[in-house]
Amino acid sequence: MPGFTLVLMQFPPDLVQAVEALLEGVPRKELAAAAQKMSAAYRQGETSAPIVTTLQATVYAVARMPATFAACAAVFARLTEVMPAFAPQSLLDVGAGTGAASWAAAAQWPDIADVTMLDRNPALSALARRLADGGRLLKAEILAGDLGAEKPEADLVVASYLLAELPEEQSASVVRELWPCARGALVLVEPGTPDGFARVRAARTALIKAGAHAAAPCTHDFDCPLRADDWCHFSQRLPRSRDHMLLKDATVPFEDERYSYIAVTREKMAKAARILAPPLGTKPGLTFKLCDETGLHARFVASRDKDEYRRVRKLEWGDLF
Repeated sequence: MPGFTLVLMQFPPDLVQAVEALLEGVPRKELAAAAQKMSAAYRQGETSAPIVTTLQATVYAVARMPATFAACAAVFARLTEVMPAFAPQSLLDVGAGTGAASWAAAAQWPDIADVTMLDRNPALSALARRLADGGRLLKAEILAGDLGAEKPEADLVVASYLLAELPEEQSASVVRELWPCARGALVLVEPGTPDGFARVRAARTALIKAGAHAAAPCTHDFDCPLRADDWCHFSQRLPRSRDHMLLKDATVPFEDERYSYIAVTREKMAKAARILAPPLGTKPGLTFKLCDETGLHARFVASRDKDEYRRVRKLEWGDLF
């Protein structure tokens, strides 16, 4: 079973070309200056609402779209792991921004034919259109509107990094509106922070009460067993382009995106246990932090137990045990 923590998650070639086309003729000094202002605003708690110009939207795409794509791609791979027969033909991407989640879904399920992106930000939607026109999302429909807008049903509904822009107390009500739109699965992805997980946790509770079944990362529908001082999150590594490094003022050619997520389905699919932390390796063996229907527990596999040790030694944080 593959690990997703250290494997680099790459943009598809047509998206790389579309982003490079955005940057043609744009002075890098202007990009860097706009990126610094945007980073300062985010540190002060701003949302994406102040993004109103093409330059700001371009900066957002270069600086944030790779991490969003990588996290969503990792989550979609997890969903496929527990639902190998799931083959969505339609996608609704709510709060789509530049369309990173839609690109990740199209990479995981190339047969998705009907893609709808919904976002209230005109600058981000316009940029999403330019990117879509350069690749596999050419036929995507991009709608302007907020969460209250009329939304089509789809086999797969995704909202990535959307709840983080809303008050935490709205998480449950928002997902209750999204769930009826999902014919097969609803996926929520948020920052891998205590606040991000709190929103995911509230959404999970509301969705299960509404009849949904947890598919990933949870392998059960019972109450989340994590204590208040702990949070469920995972990590995905992605490469940084030269421009990405410039805007991030980075010195290493990769980034580790921490994220929290929940994928729910109409039918119960989950099983086994989920690895919630990097395995602890010692000479005597490996210790795994696991979550399943019995709650949280540690599992030690001794290196002398050769068959079992061989089975689990390549498992990573986020894998099914």
